[in-house]
Amino acid sequence: MPKHSSHGFARSERVAEQIRRDLSVLIREQVKDPRVGLVTLLDVSVTKDLSHAKVWFDVLDAEQGKVAEETLNNAAGFLRHELGRGMKLRITPGLRFFYDDTQVKGNALSALIDKVVADDRANHPEDDADTDQQARD
Repeated sequence: MPKHSSHGFARSERVAEQIRRDLSVLIREQVKDPRVGLVTLLDVSVTKDLSHAKVWFDVLDAEQGKVAEETLNNAAGFLRHELGRGMKLRITPGLRFFYDDTQVKGNALSALIDKVVADDRANHPEDDADTDQQARD
């Protein structure tokens, strides 16, 4: 079954994008809990029947990620209500927030690779000399 309808994006994708835009504003302007911090909404997926929405986010301070997830999920009812006031839908999807730490894990993995490469070079400086010699040839 094709993901996109003949009219461009499927309705659930259009609704997901609208939720992402509206939630960004709502969280920034209405959620006053300091445990949430600076949130970036990464993605929203909505079920085809528009009854549920999964919202993936990242935070500026990785230490805050899980606390922000819990806090946003506690505020999900309020956010759903506020979304419903602004969106023209018969049913506003229920919201479930997920902290996405992919960036944090990627940075940690990159740092680990850099460290291994640096350690390897420190322990085998003759390999760098061979590489430099080959580059000149």
